[in-house]
Amino acid sequence: MLFQFPLGRAVRSIRHIPPIRSFSNVFHELSSRGFIQQVTRYKLENALRSRQVIYCGVDPTASSLHIGNLVPLMCLLHFQLHGHTIIPLIGGATGLVGDPSGRKTERGPANVAQIKRNVGLLSENIRSFFRSGLLYAKSRLPSTSDITSDPEVKSNLEWHQNFTMLEFLRVVGVHTRVNTMLNKESVRTRLDSSAGISFTEFTYQLLQAYDFYHLHSAFGCTVQIGGSDQWGNIVAGLELINRLNPSKSSEDQKAFGITTHLLTSASGEKFGKSAGNAIWLDPKLTSVFDFYQYFLKVEDADVEKYMKIFTFLPLSEIQMVMKVHKSEPDKRTAQRRLAAEVTELIHGAPGVLSAETMSKTVFRHPNSRTHTLDAQTLIDAFRGDPRMTLCEDTELISVPVVKLASKYGLVSSTSAARQLAQSKGLYFNDQVVPDIQFTLHKSHLLDGRAVMIRAGKDKVILLAAAGN
Repeated sequence: MLFQFPLGRAVRSIRHIPPIRSFSNVFHELSSRGFIQQVTRYKLENALRSRQVIYCGVDPTASSLHIGNLVPLMCLLHFQLHGHTIIPLIGGATGLVGDPSGRKTERGPANVAQIKRNVGLLSENIRSFFRSGLLYAKSRLPSTSDITSDPEVKSNLEWHQNFTMLEFLRVVGVHTRVNTMLNKESVRTRLDSSAGISFTEFTYQLLQAYDFYHLHSAFGCTVQIGGSDQWGNIVAGLELINRLNPSKSSEDQKAFGITTHLLTSASGEKFGKSAGNAIWLDPKLTSVFDFYQYFLKVEDADVEKYMKIFTFLPLSEIQMVMKVHKSEPDKRTAQRRLAAEVTELIHGAPGVLSAETMSKTVFRHPNSRTHTLDAQTLIDAFRGDPRMTLCEDTELISVPVVKLASKYGLVSSTSAARQLAQSKGLYFNDQVVPDIQFTLHKSHLLDGRAVMIRAGKDKVILLAAAGN
């Protein structure tokens, strides 16, 4: 039998956790912090007075979460902290098709092996987010010590892979009206474009609709969360649930949808991008320092909004931070607090310490005294960052600094390093490199084992002797 789970029955693998606050408080909390753009039915707030099961989907087209994923994930985390059960769902099946929402052209064919690999990596990424998120919450909110379970991360390939086309048409297709599908904004936009829309993308909304129905039937899932561009897909799921449960009146239906705001900066740039590149949660793809710096550079017009969404600071404390910030905006008090909070949320307290130490080092004046920081402090701060390289100690004291700068990526070429040195813009441990032939002596190294080479004001590399 295709549908082996009766409606509302939760399987044992979905773990419930005790609430730290009232179930119903979560709607007010999310609204106050600016998460919610739309809800499908006004009765949602009443439904949240008891435990619900909430899910949110993640696209597996990348191997890591990026900070654009943080809005719905933080929304899920709030639900978890209020005692609701959450299901992060990775589109192991739908990722092979591609969601047309928000896209002007169709994605290229998905690599099946890559999608499978991404599902595994994202599953761990998501578990890591909730582990670090709970640790962060414990330091900001009372009574969180009872919450210890990771959420059950699922892939929709589990139920789609054995779902034949004939079964799909008989179960889903028969309940779907093409004119309703054509009226979806994502479809209309593509139909009006020169590229059009393929049948594959056209049917994507049915696959996601079935996800909601399956989770509703198998695990008692009642709420789907998605970005504002997911409204049509969420509504399609609700319609399918209603049609496959005809005995229930519209008043008795218990399924709901929530869309979150699609964040953009005050300048109109899509949130999560830096010079066109995504800011990843995986420190191998975006270093902790660069992650911290992204939030440190947030514009004044955005910083309060981001503190409400990406931290667990009480709203009253955020108002106090903003009051101090507005009195002396040049000190960027709010941005520093935001960067520290979000970095701790994702990378823990050690990540904050590392990023702050690196920031003080990278952005110090070239004529300041680097040796006030010992080598071990610098090595610990730069550990895991691509700006640090371990090399042989003999190389540090036998190769000219201009060649070290070129070899280890501070500048693009030895020629560029020479020009920088000749213009007195190349530094070692914040001292000017005197000439292009200059080679370090053992006494020049910090604690005899490390050197920081700087190009201009904010480009640095740290070279440390291997084995130290």
